[in-house]
Amino acid sequence: MSTIPGPDGKPRCRWCAATPEYLHYHDTEWGFPVSEDKTLFEKLCLEGFQSGLSWRTILAKRENFRAAFRDFDFHQVARFTARDIERLLKDAGIVRHRGKIEATINNAKQAIKLIEQHGSLAAFVWQYEPAANNLKKPQTLTTSAESIALSKELKKRGWKFVGPTTVFAFMQAMGLINDHVDDCVIRAKVARARKSFKRPGGEAHATRGR
Repeated sequence: MSTIPGPDGKPRCRWCAATPEYLHYHDTEWGFPVSEDKTLFEKLCLEGFQSGLSWRTILAKRENFRAAFRDFDFHQVARFTARDIERLLKDAGIVRHRGKIEATINNAKQAIKLIEQHGSLAAFVWQYEPAANNLKKPQTLTTSAESIALSKELKKRGWKFVGPTTVFAFMQAMGLINDHVDDCVIRAKVARARKSFKRPGGEAHATRGR
């Protein structure tokens, strides 16, 4: 079975039964479309920190990450210094990985550059929303043509820890695709949210990966 019954008896994606924290995240965040730059930046950073770990670990530490990285205000994070890196390496509330910490600071700087060129991080990211007819059976993929393309472009622009799998997880979470399984009760809610969602910068370019 691809679903489990939720507290209300209605079916949910099976993965949200792994830990109690997942249910709320699944029902209220995962897959709902996002156009707010700070939220998009935060999620890209946290997906990078998740690399090699579980989302359960990151979700449990999310508030600590927000405190450590100034609520993921990329203008502030971009000004972090070597002293901040050493401070963060001593912060037991987050994942103390030098490469990932340095990547977050680097990516904040790259986000500012990207926004100067494209108007917003959202306008850039949503160009990679897949065409509806490109979607496969939910939760069977870990990458896609679009996540590979977005990953490649971000790396070209100097971003780090943004491999295709990381980017695909980001796209799932931020609503660029609706990857809830077909009989999950939240899938229809996400579909309605995506239908009414105003794509930043106009209609998304859904030609990539065709």
